[in-house]
Amino acid sequence: MNFNFKNFVKSIFTYTPEKKYDFNLSEDPTVDNQNTNTENEENTSDDTKIFQSVSVNLDYMKTKYNTLINSDVVLREFTLNAKGKQYNAFIVYIDGMVNSQLLDDFILEPLMMRNKNNLYDDSQNKVISEAVTNNITVRKVKKFDLSEYIMNCLVPQNSIKPVSDFEKIASGINSGNCALFVDTLSIAYDIEVKGFQQRNVEKPSNEIVIKGSHESFVENIRTNTSLLRRYSNTEELVIENLEIGTITKTKCALCYIQNITNNDLIAEVKYRLNNLSIDSLLSAGQLEQLISDSNALNVPQVLSTERPDKAVTYLLAGRVIVIVNGSPYALIMPAILIDFLGSPDDKNLKPSFSNFLKGIRVLAAFITLLLPGLYVAITSFHQELLPTELLFSILASRENVPFPIIVEILMMEISFELIREAGLRVPSPIGPTIGIVGALVLGQAAVSAGIVSPILIIIVAITGIGSFAIPDFSFGFHLRITRFLFILLGYIAGFLGIALGLFIYTSYLVETKSFGVSYTLGLSPLDNVKGNDYYLPPVWKREYRASFLNTKKPKKQSKISMMWKYK
Repeated sequence: MNFNFKNFVKSIFTYTPEKKYDFNLSEDPTVDNQNTNTENEENTSDDTKIFQSVSVNLDYMKTKYNTLINSDVVLREFTLNAKGKQYNAFIVYIDGMVNSQLLDDFILEPLMMRNKNNLYDDSQNKVISEAVTNNITVRKVKKFDLSEYIMNCLVPQNSIKPVSDFEKIASGINSGNCALFVDTLSIAYDIEVKGFQQRNVEKPSNEIVIKGSHESFVENIRTNTSLLRRYSNTEELVIENLEIGTITKTKCALCYIQNITNNDLIAEVKYRLNNLSIDSLLSAGQLEQLISDSNALNVPQVLSTERPDKAVTYLLAGRVIVIVNGSPYALIMPAILIDFLGSPDDKNLKPSFSNFLKGIRVLAAFITLLLPGLYVAITSFHQELLPTELLFSILASRENVPFPIIVEILMMEISFELIREAGLRVPSPIGPTIGIVGALVLGQAAVSAGIVSPILIIIVAITGIGSFAIPDFSFGFHLRITRFLFILLGYIAGFLGIALGLFIYTSYLVETKSFGVSYTLGLSPLDNVKGNDYYLPPVWKREYRASFLNTKKPKKQSKISMMWKYK
């Protein structure tokens, strides 16, 4: 008998899930076992049409929403009065997501109570139009139609829409609307009576405002689109509704300025959004990953913001905005390298101030990416570059350190990341305390114990401060991860390794595209790109929109904008 040691170990330490489980709890032996192998089963949409019989529709909705189990789904049956007749009807809504006052005053009361509107005389017809020609009155009339009569006369709610299939009705109910079913009608009415609790418009929490608007996006998509409307104040703003996810059917809004944005850019974004085969979409961060081109270095290609003034600035520049219901962030596309180093307050400051701050951020990006690797390379291979006194100081500080330089710096960088993450996750009252204890107490204790050198504490602290100066969180995270690669390259081959790494890194950035736009546009290739934000001129000289967007209106202001000064 052959004994296979590999299969023996595999049978002990690995787990193979069962493909079929017998979870049949029925005691009736005549009940057929259902097929439980659903691995290859495809999702099918509920395209069943609404029936004319209200009793059939009622049974269908009870089954669809499991009303015997669900405690928050309400089915209210009542008798509807119209045309002097009575019809069986019912409404379906989710308790806690609707405004009960609107439901009572504008739906149930007009339909149930007898009044002049629903006491319709059969001998009357609806007058469509009336005109007088040559003293002869010409009238166009239309016979009574119950479906139009309910929508146009009986229900005074401002948003009501007839729907003919259960899928759209269920989508409206799940979003906080009410569904009305009436006997003899093969349609139902989707009535908006939303009333769930939501967060008010507040100050931005992650994007600090220096000189700008103090309003931020919230989780409700209609509140966010209204903020865009208020800030843009133009009828050219187009907001298209999309649904993503076969289960959640998450509502998304595609926003652009019709007479500015390039049609090809709109078509590309719309094509990517409409070709997502997923079950659920819960946040803008998930959508950003789904519509971005894949890249090995995880370079962010979509800009996100929680500030409506920043979003409108990019809208008016010819870019496209996508808003996801349930997420307080807007996605801006396309995005180039300089966008991640800019702040929305830059254009509100004087050019000398904003360009100085932008230069500081560029310096912070280089420090975050290269400083630890350069320190490792100099101390390991290129000591002759340091002044003699500084070299003696570094060697003296490392005399009692038992670890090599690579272990020392990796240990401190990982410790700093642990402190940063702990400060974010702990409750806010003790968050600053974690940072102080981690930075001062642990750092000083590590130096006193001879585990790390004092100069390394300074290097790690400057690198951490540089990473905090990056305005965009995603791009800052990308630099924090990539710096570990340069640390290893500096330890292996010194300046040669760092130079090789920079060559590969910059080549990759040049090759990267965001929705067809070169990621390093304005730097490589070195062409005359109008309207780029690498250097901000004075406001009166910002004549052109970014030329790489190929907008319908290249100019956004006259050559002489200060007409009061230069006539």
